[in-house]
Amino acid sequence: MLHLVRHGQSTANAASLLAGQIDVTLTDLGRKQAEAVCSLLGEVAEVRSSSLRRAKDTAQLAVPHVEGHVDDRFIEVDYGHFDGMALADIPREFWSAWRNDPHFTPEGGESLAAVRQRVGNALEELFATAGEGARRDDGSLVIVSHVSPIKAAVAWVLGASDDAVWKMHLSNASVTTIGMGPAGPVLHAYNHLPQGVL
Repeated sequence: MLHLVRHGQSTANAASLLAGQIDVTLTDLGRKQAEAVCSLLGEVAEVRSSSLRRAKDTAQLAVPHVEGHVDDRFIEVDYGHFDGMALADIPREFWSAWRNDPHFTPEGGESLAAVRQRVGNALEELFATAGEGARRDDGSLVIVSHVSPIKAAVAWVLGASDDAVWKMHLSNASVTTIGMGPAGPVLHAYNHLPQGVL
C-alpha cells in the first residue's frame, strides 16, 4: 500500500498564506495532528517526504520508528512570486488563470500540469515492480506531501481530467491510500482523518 499523508497544519495555513515551496514550520496543532496520523498507517516499511520542513516534521512525528528520506517528486507546487502571500492579497486574475488552464505558470513557478507529470512519473515507478516501492510485502510506503501532489496522485489513479483537482477537498494530516488491484493501482481511501484532532 501507498499512504499519502498531507502534512499537519503549518504556520502559513494558520495565517491564511499561500504556501507552496516556502519553508514554514508546523503549529502546535499541526504537531498534534501529525502524531495522530500514526493510528491510520498500520505496518510501515518505508517513509519518504518532500524536503520542506512541514512535511519532514510530520513524517518524523507520524512514524518516529522509521527513518525518513526526501523525495521531492512529491514537493508542493511552486507558486513563484505569489508564494507566501496572503490569500486575500492575491489577484483574482491569478486564480482565474490557475483554475482554467492547467498549463498556466506563475512567474518563477510551475504549472499544475507539471506537478501532475512529476507525480505521475513517480507513481508509475513506485507501482511498476512487485516487491518494490508501493508494492512491497513488508509494510506500507508512507509519503508525506502536500495538497497539489496528493490531488494529482488521485487524479492519476482515477484517470481523471486536470480540472478534477478543483473538486477535491484535502485536509491537513489526512491520509489518502492507493493499493494495487488486478487491473492496476486503486484508490482505497481519500482524506481519511485521525480521530480526536481537528
